[in-house]
Amino acid sequence: MLNGLDLTRRNPTITELVAAFNDANTDGGTIDAIKGLWPSILRRTVTTDGAASAPQLIVTATTREAEDLAQALADWVPSATIAIFPSWETLPHEKLSPRSDTVGQRLEVLRRLAHPTPGRELTFIIAPVRAFLQPLAKGLGDIEPVELAVGDEYEIDDLAERLTELAYSRVDMVSRRGEFAVRGGIVDIFPATSERALRVEFFGDEVDEIREFSVSDQRSIPAEDGEEPLRLSAPPCRELLLTDSVRKRAADLAEDVPSAADMLDKIAGGVAVEGMESLTAVLADGMEPIIALLPAGSKIIITEPERVEARAADLVETTNEFLEAAWTGAAGGGETPIDLSAASFRTVAEMEEGARLIGLAWWEIGGFAADEELAGPEENIFSVPARIPKGYAGDVEAILADVKGLIHDKWRILVLTEGQGPGRRMVEVFSEAGVPASFVDDPTDLPEALVTVTTAASFGGFVFDDLKLAVLTEADVLGRAAATSTRDMRKLPTRRRRNQVDPLNLAPGDYVVHDQHGVGRFVEMTQRTTGKGANKHTREYLIIEYAPAKRGQPGDRLYVPSDALDQVTRYVGGESPSLNKMGGADWQTTKAKARKAVKEIAGELIRLYSARQATVGHAFGPDTPWQRELEDAFHYVETADQLTTIDEVKSDMEKTVPMDRLICGDVGYGKTEIAVRAAFKAIQEGKQVAVLVPTTLLVQQHYETFAERYSGFPVTIGALSRFQTKQESEKVKEDLADGKLDLVIGTHRLLSGEVRFKELGLVIIDEEQRFGVEHKETLKALRTNVDVLAMSATPIPRTLEMAVTGIREMSTLATPPEERHPVLTYVGKREDKQIKAAIRRELMREGQVFYIHNRVRDIEAVAGHIAEMVPEARIAIAHGKMNETRLEQVIVDFWEKKYDVLVCTTIVETGIDIANANTLIIDNADRYGLSQLHQLRGRVGRGRERAYAYFLYPPDTQLTETAHDRLTTLAAHTELGAGMQVAMKDLEIRGAG
Repeated sequence: MLNGLDLTRRNPTITELVAAFNDANTDGGTIDAIKGLWPSILRRTVTTDGAASAPQLIVTATTREAEDLAQALADWVPSATIAIFPSWETLPHEKLSPRSDTVGQRLEVLRRLAHPTPGRELTFIIAPVRAFLQPLAKGLGDIEPVELAVGDEYEIDDLAERLTELAYSRVDMVSRRGEFAVRGGIVDIFPATSERALRVEFFGDEVDEIREFSVSDQRSIPAEDGEEPLRLSAPPCRELLLTDSVRKRAADLAEDVPSAADMLDKIAGGVAVEGMESLTAVLADGMEPIIALLPAGSKIIITEPERVEARAADLVETTNEFLEAAWTGAAGGGETPIDLSAASFRTVAEMEEGARLIGLAWWEIGGFAADEELAGPEENIFSVPARIPKGYAGDVEAILADVKGLIHDKWRILVLTEGQGPGRRMVEVFSEAGVPASFVDDPTDLPEALVTVTTAASFGGFVFDDLKLAVLTEADVLGRAAATSTRDMRKLPTRRRRNQVDPLNLAPGDYVVHDQHGVGRFVEMTQRTTGKGANKHTREYLIIEYAPAKRGQPGDRLYVPSDALDQVTRYVGGESPSLNKMGGADWQTTKAKARKAVKEIAGELIRLYSARQATVGHAFGPDTPWQRELEDAFHYVETADQLTTIDEVKSDMEKTVPMDRLICGDVGYGKTEIAVRAAFKAIQEGKQVAVLVPTTLLVQQHYETFAERYSGFPVTIGALSRFQTKQESEKVKEDLADGKLDLVIGTHRLLSGEVRFKELGLVIIDEEQRFGVEHKETLKALRTNVDVLAMSATPIPRTLEMAVTGIREMSTLATPPEERHPVLTYVGKREDKQIKAAIRRELMREGQVFYIHNRVRDIEAVAGHIAEMVPEARIAIAHGKMNETRLEQVIVDFWEKKYDVLVCTTIVETGIDIANANTLIIDNADRYGLSQLHQLRGRVGRGRERAYAYFLYPPDTQLTETAHDRLTTLAAHTELGAGMQVAMKDLEIRGAG
């Protein structure tokens, strides 16, 4: 926390601008200040307790900048009330609904503006320009959420009706935000802004108990001792509510607009449908800008106005194009059937004019330097004399030399790091070089001639020469971006392991397998009450139907209690099975046949794995201080599954039996970080590590990752792929044999006989399913005497079968990283209009696009066609037949954002991790395998922006049954962590092998 520091109090310019800012008669001004100073300046504009006379609405160019500024302000002004007003993940006219949690967060801000709670008034509202310019349906701030506490009275039918009005979907079993279910006297609700679902139990019409429950297994989570009783607050999860007036307008429009009649009829019938927000302009009671909801005395602050205006211009310019693309495709061509312009983005000039009309001050900060001599006397221009720190890019000698000079001149120096580990390590480095340094958790003052290090969200450093003050960030010192998030890890439940049945993924009629009774058909989940008096209790049961014992009779039913679901698995055979009879001999016969069929595979595996168990491998020791330091420096918050898997891997490594563990985790779920930590553990004990990857691009990617993570530690790393020259390759092989190289990352060349290790201790195999039979035989031999860690998003059927049946140890990464969203997936016929709109949408948010075309012979023609459709896009081509040097350069240039669209073959299937690329378009998607398509989809959605994937096939193509199944599977499994489900479907389609 930096609340105790007022670093700029002695600067007269800042003192003057704060006085003008807080003057009610000032209608705005311009602040010329570098980015790192913004939190410190904004801190001065509020009172010491973080209060302001009215909210300040701060507008940023992007969502990322809004989040970063909010985190920085939370450290500089911890007593302030800060809220982010997020933008939709979709555009106003797209026939897609924004996420319910996004809507809930937006409506919570609007309600707090319309009905402020005394003592909790908002100090800062931070909005990306997309949210700022998008008009809102009138009255959103007045919508009351559903609020319940123990002891309240509420009729269940009235509650269900009210939740439906707030656009919650009534379902049989709650699985995601925005859903509710009613079962007798129990109502399950997953509020739009809540981290957990809540179960409300009624006694008559009175709320008897409110408790959390897990959506993964539907079990209640017991409250901790002394915990306050829970309250329910369920805000709306749509910004277009199904009021009587909205339904009437929809009914009237349905007759006039046949192309939209399907959606309008459902809305008129009171059914919330996907994408209905796109009709807000014609169904709501009117539209208004967010500034209309700000109270008198509020101030609007535009950060980096030139960037904000440029992004705003892009939004306004292309909104009609998206409107056309979103509606004419569904309407079968022609003009947009309804005038939806009232919901289109406004311009910055229109917003400024509107703000001044209602008396709101308009400030700009961080723009290009204004010419004060040309400014009129009524213009408030404040130029703050601070400069950006020099970037050291990890040059320790240069840092120490400069800091020693500043210490000699009695400067005050503050260094901000994202975590205590890097901070304390920095203090050690300074102290060892004779520079006085101290780590302080909550500094209240900066002594002269001392480096003070503390933890805080960094928004940028700054240097005041006249104040002899330097504030440096981790990025300034080390030359790399600091962590993206310092929030505490959410308490997320660890997902279930193996192939245990998940009731949420079952539909009535699905086939399941019970350990004792065999194959049956899932009917439903139900509640039953048993016992009497004090022994009376209610439990949930899964009902399975079996074949009738006698012809002509109904099928037998088995009630499986929810705490015995580990006995039930989902059926994954390739065709509809016959139902077994309860108590019959047919299931036992089937199991006997299966056991016999498995013996052929089991024999070989038993010999291999018994040899491993008999082999005495190296038992690694417990974690060292360096290991903990490496892990503390991780830039992200580990997920619950990541932490569990890391512990499992370390436990295996500390045993004498050689490790053989498979990690199944979706693309971008943190498998590489587990590999980094396991490799470091091995290297510290003098062992060498080989990281085996399927493509040359992945070699480069992993080399960058490992080198960055091991910077500051005495670890030597080498790469071995076709991107290395012959001389470089020979040097790597020589160093491996001599033990001079700790870790090598390479393709299948590592498996050639010419590569020798001096002390190999760990082999890490990334994307194991990509290696051929010959390579796997070599790997099989390795498994008997060294630790092996295999990683895959979609393991091949046989590998998955071995893991699922327990032959190999397996860890599953199923918890998504906090910042990731599911990829919005489209499957359909190829249309130029849709492709053009998709690319322009991505360019509008300064993102990048992968366009996959897997035929080299006409890839240049495809790129040329895209250039004609989107002339402003910078397009590059990449495929495996290119010159190696040229291919590498193209990928690096795309990495460095020199191109907007990469038209390429499946060479990018693995190995490219570009958080800025968030749209994927696959041409001829019907020709790809299921695992391949899922891997390709994993190329996008790795950042915080919402990602889009388009799986397109030619308009005149009739899909084969297999291609249809593959594309249907991808369309169905779009949620985070779907890799395991896709692999299970692949196992079903292809068999275990």
